[in-house]
Amino acid sequence: MRGFRLRFRKFLSWCKWTFLIPVQRLLGMLRSQRQIVSVWPEGNVVLAPKVVLFMHYDGRGRVRRQLLDYMRALAATGRCVVFVSNARRLRPEAAAALQEICAAVIVRRNIGYDFGAWADAIAHLGLPRAETEEVILANDSVFGPLRPLGDMLDRLDYTKADVWGLTESWQTLYHLQSFFLAFGPAALRSEAFARFWRGVRPVPSKSFIIKTYEIGVTQALVKGGLRCLALWTYEDLIKRADQAELQKLLAKGDNDINSLDPMQVVRRRHMLRIREAVAQRTALNPTSDLWRQLLLSGFPFIKRELLRLNPTRVEDVVDWVEIVRETLAADPDPILVDLRTMLKGGAP
Repeated sequence: MRGFRLRFRKFLSWCKWTFLIPVQRLLGMLRSQRQIVSVWPEGNVVLAPKVVLFMHYDGRGRVRRQLLDYMRALAATGRCVVFVSNARRLRPEAAAALQEICAAVIVRRNIGYDFGAWADAIAHLGLPRAETEEVILANDSVFGPLRPLGDMLDRLDYTKADVWGLTESWQTLYHLQSFFLAFGPAALRSEAFARFWRGVRPVPSKSFIIKTYEIGVTQALVKGGLRCLALWTYEDLIKRADQAELQKLLAKGDNDINSLDPMQVVRRRHMLRIREAVAQRTALNPTSDLWRQLLLSGFPFIKRELLRLNPTRVEDVVDWVEIVRETLAADPDPILVDLRTMLKGGAP
């Protein structure tokens, strides 16, 4: 039965990439690349040498308080934050709050996902400009920051790499995960960067966007001779899930109470899952499978998808509140407030 389900999933994937996605790609080619509805302020937007393009979507036009805090933290470092929303329209109170923080607010139709929004903003603002030293692409797919951002941003050293991500993935093809990408001077002025963004189309397919743009941007820049690195490398995170950690978890199962405790069982099972993936050279997703290792190594975010949907069924994520509150001495309450409006049929 398991073999049948696997073959059926492969058949569905083949149908999607053979028939559905080519049609969606054609729609993206026929649509206008420019989907902007409104821009504040009108006219020329004055920008600092370092710019953050912060992508957002909320169907009701709201902006979460944590996102405002995240953008304030970015702006406090001297970077100009440009808010790019696919919400089509923002609530008046959200627009007013954004105008206190951001250098510009761009509102567009919900077409093309994150990369469509970033491409629109890059073209509209004429980036990179002559004075531009850095462009950061960020989005609202994370909860946090749970720690001050200064140390993280100080680590963006463009003498060591031309493009930085926070995390890297080896799934499908090597790439920097796109919830935070930082481009330095060499990358911004490269033909590979310009060619990639000229080619972005508003294709109505998340699978296409991930494969062609999220994975594709790193691949295009690497092939263009640029150096791409992650602040939290896959290798370092895997080392944190080492044999000593596993032995501690296994030892906790030596008595009858611990061996029956479901919390201990799922912790051990997930650690074994990580170790098995390492042994088989199977790529893990750092922001889900290695969430614990990330937080304990100074990572300031938790992915929203992990706490909302947990699509890859990470078993030990139930510990996140304890890790944030007890180990990191951070406040999980802002995340819990957001989860009250997001979780359906689950508990935090």
